[in-house]
This record gives sequence, C-alpha cells and structure tokens, in this order.
Amino acid sequence: MGITFIGGGNMASAIIGGLLKNGHASAASMRVIDPAADARQRLAQRYGIATFAAVCAPALDSDCIVLAVKPQQMREVALSLQPLLARQLVISIAAGIRAADIGRWLGGYPKVARAMPNTPALVGAGCAGLYAMPGVDAEERTAAAAILKAVGTTLWVEREEELDGITALSGSGPAYVFYFMEALQQAGIEMGFDAGIARQLALDTFAGAIKLAQAADEDVAALRARVTSKGGTTERAIHTMEADQVKRRIVSAVRAAEQRSRELGDELGGG
Repeated sequence: MGITFIGGGNMASAIIGGLLKNGHASAASMRVIDPAADARQRLAQRYGIATFAAVCAPALDSDCIVLAVKPQQMREVALSLQPLLARQLVISIAAGIRAADIGRWLGGYPKVARAMPNTPALVGAGCAGLYAMPGVDAEERTAAAAILKAVGTTLWVEREEELDGITALSGSGPAYVFYFMEALQQAGIEMGFDAGIARQLALDTFAGAIKLAQAADEDVAALRARVTSKGGTTERAIHTMEADQVKRRIVSAVRAAEQRSRELGDELGGG
C-alpha cells in the first residue's frame, strides 16, 4: 500500500518507523510532503523515503494520504489537495477537525477517516481511536487501522462525536499521567530524596502498577482497594485525596478537554 504523509513531524515519523518495522510498508511505498527542509532531510536520511516540499501529483501517487498537520493548517492543506485527489483514502490525525469539514474542503470527497493517536505512539505503545465516513469501505477501514496499529492499539467508533471523548481521555491522557508523576516526584524531593531517585521511584511505581492492572481480571478500583489497608498509610493518603475531591476534579478536567475538542471542531471547521 502506497502512503503519503502530509506533515513530517513526530507522529508521522513514528508511524513511518512503525510501518517499516512491522513490514506493513516499504520505504519505496511511502513519501512525505513537508515545507521544512530540515524535516525532509531528517526523514530521508533516517528512513530512506522520498520527500517533497509541496503538494504535487507525483507526491500523491499513493493509495492513502495521512494528514499529519496542525488543526489550524487543515483547511489550507485540504484545499491544495482537492484538484489532485482521485481514489485515495484520506486519514486525518488532527484533533477536533470533523471528517465532514475535511470532506467539504476536499470538494465533497467521501473517502475520509479520522484517527486520534496519542504520544506513546512515539515508542510503539500508542492508543488510537478511529472513525470513518460512510464512503470508506471495509477494505479501506482495514488499511486505516493497519497504519495506526503500526504504533499501538486501535479502537473504532461508529459516532464521530465519540472521538472528542477519546481525544480527552487517551489523546490528552499521557499529560495527566505525567502530571501525577510530577506530583509523586515532587513529594519524594520534599521528603528528602535526591531528584533522580524520586523520579525513578515515581516511574517504576507507575510502570509496575500498569503491568499489574493489565495482568489482573479485576477492575482498577478493586486493585486500589486491595492496597488500601484499614488504618494504614495508603488509606490516609486516599482519604486526603477524597477530601480534596481529586477524583472528581480529574473527571471534570477530562470533560473540559472533551468540550475543547468540540470547540475546536466548531472554530476551525468553518469556511
């Protein structure tokens, strides 16, 4: 399958590397369009793929086009693609921009899918939500999923608005995890540990807890309760968090991110 990436940033680079690693695509089957000369040079040297400075017919001689640009750039990029599209599947990985708006900017083009990956894709451990317009057939859905599976797991949604929730939960989610890691690390420093040791304790604790949760059949709430012994240190910490409504505030923060994803669609989808 020939794939053209428009935008050669970190996410595009991660997907290209994943596709090459799992053998789903070859260097000869992929190309990148990016106006930045340093980005083109980096990708060409690292992966041996063809690069182009601007949208043109040779660059779009592929089966699939991945729009890996910022949401604010999507309309301009789509308008430049419109006269050159023929049969390609178009996949957007930009947050918030709705498939219908992309399709409209592409001149009523029906073969548009959206993906919402997250930054752990950079180390092959991503999680991506996927949505496809009715004009995308089963074979093209399989192709879209295969591209994102190169850097992690995938989940299809049938209603596009669900991508706003996925954006808030898993798309932005790594930042929440890092935020909690920061807090654990700061607590360690305040208790007198060296910053490096505090960091190691925080990261190893997260890594171990995630492995335990993945291996267990129980809900995470049950795992948390098992660690929380009556009258113990963990119970004291959990009671403090509950008194400060930490869980409720986290839920509210995620819902705020969901709302912002909807707002981006409204703000940037016009024109």
